[in-house]
Amino acid sequence: MPRAAGRLLVVGPSWVGDMVIAQSLFIKLKQDRPECNLDVLAPAWSSPLLARMPQISGALTLPFSHGELAIGARRRLGRHLRRAGYDQAIVLPNSFKAALVPWFAKIPRRTGWRGEWRYGLLNDLRILDRRRYPQMVQRFVALGMDAGSQLAEPPPAPRLEADPVEAARCRRVFALADGRSLLALCPGAEFGPAKCWPPRHYAALAQSYLQRGWQILLFGSNNDRETTRAVWEACGSHPLCLDLAGRTTLAEAIDLLSLVDAVVTNDSGLMHIAAALQRPLVALYGATSPEFTPPLGNRVACELSSIECAPCFQRECPLEHHRCMVEISPGQVEGKLQALLAGRD
Repeated sequence: MPRAAGRLLVVGPSWVGDMVIAQSLFIKLKQDRPECNLDVLAPAWSSPLLARMPQISGALTLPFSHGELAIGARRRLGRHLRRAGYDQAIVLPNSFKAALVPWFAKIPRRTGWRGEWRYGLLNDLRILDRRRYPQMVQRFVALGMDAGSQLAEPPPAPRLEADPVEAARCRRVFALADGRSLLALCPGAEFGPAKCWPPRHYAALAQSYLQRGWQILLFGSNNDRETTRAVWEACGSHPLCLDLAGRTTLAEAIDLLSLVDAVVTNDSGLMHIAAALQRPLVALYGATSPEFTPPLGNRVACELSSIECAPCFQRECPLEHHRCMVEISPGQVEGKLQALLAGRD
């Protein structure tokens, strides 16, 4: 099937980290087709993230809750999109429902992996070779190329562009100290507690950097507030330790992270954002692995558990000891972070 060069629609993923990884596809599309108009159809929450990807022409809202079929509403949206005259749609999620809108929109070329029940909905249907493409970023980027094309190694890494005006405003609003180095800690994770380094370890690391005169910023969603508060309290409610969990929008979190000197994080969406902002980053892995969705940055170090049951990929520790994360010591992480910072330009 010939390559479409004009108007492209990408149906984006539903998770923060996956959407960051998808920027590698957007970069590749603009490299290969610099004159193309690239729109992304995705949940409303993703708009500030897409706004910091210069490859995107338009962010279109997918007005459905996660997992909702809503065939009638998808049909109406598809019919509405017909007037845009898209030449190709690339569907990143593997679900049946994700392929419906481009089909209803009658987009001539509809590209995606085979997934579930998608024969007919996709007419540029690819069969995934997991050994050839072991990582999500490879699978995304391959969909932007003609079937059978050789994928360059490595694929382009995500590169978010923070808003400098908004970043300066956030510095004032959230009272970031002038002239101090900033360490961002991200102790939460949507996946579940098995992915989380203990709050007491985060607190020990924070205290070490507070003693050096750094300011500590604790990031997270409303769901992480209990965790970040535990870290803050273990630091003695230190005035240079700011608990920002639940206090920032996604846009503000991105722009604030662009200002920090280093980040330590669990395997989470914020990890991928920090890597795409090219912040020096230590990512902690126990229950999960960086093999499928590693942080894609050139200033990244991963600390992996080596115990026999890791990674288990469970939301909660099935053995109830959580050794994979507990046995990663604050000293190990500090050593890895200091080595990373010593190599900073």
